[in-house]
Amino acid sequence: MTGLRAKQKADRNRRILEAATSLFREVGYDSARIEDIAERAEVSVGTLYNYYENKGDVLVAAVSMEVEEVLESGKAIVENPPLGTFEALQALIDQYYDHSLVYLNKEMWRIAMATAIQQPESPFSRRYTDLDKRLCDQVSVLVQKLQLRGAVMPGIDAVAVGQMAFNNLNMMFIEFVKDEAMTLEMLKERVARQYRPLALLISRTGIQ
Repeated sequence: MTGLRAKQKADRNRRILEAATSLFREVGYDSARIEDIAERAEVSVGTLYNYYENKGDVLVAAVSMEVEEVLESGKAIVENPPLGTFEALQALIDQYYDHSLVYLNKEMWRIAMATAIQQPESPFSRRYTDLDKRLCDQVSVLVQKLQLRGAVMPGIDAVAVGQMAFNNLNMMFIEFVKDEAMTLEMLKERVARQYRPLALLISRTGIQ
């Protein structure tokens, strides 16, 4: 019975988040009301407040849901990456980008980023920073895996390379959400161009 209740609670939470993110997309974050989220999720306003204190908390949870799924989808690539350094980096980064707008749109990402910067000591900012760190660590693990396979030169600091790669992909994602005209394909093309020389620099001869 306890397991059933936990499942029902998780299902209800997901309904709330999916309802909220779809409403944010349709009317904008500022115009969306808690009452409208509850109605769309088919829960009472009181039930929604049992999960979240305000609309900002809902956005925090949506960001977490997005990034948790990004990490899970990236895990399969890290466990069995393409042989070449560039191809492996590109596969992981493209996977990140492709999933980045499943629940959130550019406006929602801008609000989330601004909130994390403006309130650095808030629980949301700490959660946002932790998610970024986990993404960064995943990129570093990929580079380490490639090094163990012999695709990346021995002696290269794989963790530092992973951090550098993540910092760049993160910076480019910020540019992407700032520019409404930039498409995901444009973003991926620009980042691929930047990562190709990095892959050449760190790869063993003949393995790129």
